[in-house]
Amino acid sequence: MTWIGAAAPYGQRRLAGLDRHLTEAAGDLFAHDDRLRGIAVDVRFDGGVAHLTGDVSDNKDLLLVRRLIGRLDGVLAVWSRVRVGGRDPVVLDIGCGGVKQYPGNVGVDLLPASGVDVLADLAYGLPFADRSVDVIFAVHVLEHLIDFLALIDECHRVLRPDGVLHVLSPWWRHVNAVADPTHVRLLDLQTIKGICRRPGSPLRWYPLHAGCDGASVFADLTPLGEHDHGPDDAHLARFFD
Repeated sequence: MTWIGAAAPYGQRRLAGLDRHLTEAAGDLFAHDDRLRGIAVDVRFDGGVAHLTGDVSDNKDLLLVRRLIGRLDGVLAVWSRVRVGGRDPVVLDIGCGGVKQYPGNVGVDLLPASGVDVLADLAYGLPFADRSVDVIFAVHVLEHLIDFLALIDECHRVLRPDGVLHVLSPWWRHVNAVADPTHVRLLDLQTIKGICRRPGSPLRWYPLHAGCDGASVFADLTPLGEHDHGPDDAHLARFFD
């Protein structure tokens, strides 16, 4: 699997079948939806996670692809390394250790390892300028931090307005959540909802996608500006109870 450490409860045969189904459904979208004609984005599925690559001229095209792919039944998350306007995205992989989600990501971790490019203690912030990053992967990170909201706020600070934070953490009811003694927090989809509608915080998030496969919680979040409209109840109902 591309994502590390999320042992889904489904068998490999079922996951492979799901990925084949999603590949066919995405192919139908690109073949028959006129809105997608001429958009040079490729989609690959791995365990229900959509991986987007390619080139688009405008971020609106990428957002359209993300939105339509995310509507397919069975998609857990939509991850992207798409070039926009001829520019490669700046992608951080925080807490990556020796394994990055994509080889070209900038690995950030406390201790040196083969995948780490920048040494930093995530509990004390991210050593990057405001609005300088396109994508952040936080894969099996939040559950290790007592106060992960401070890190979430740092992600909000360094992401560009159209940037995306990808979260992947063990679901609180699965054994993976409690089997690792270094896990100090438990997460659910409702945790993601709480992050998006955090009382008293000026830093808000819009959920592009969220899902749970019975073992892990997935979320794709984009930062909202001070005057941006937040998600309405109908949008939140897609992902949260």
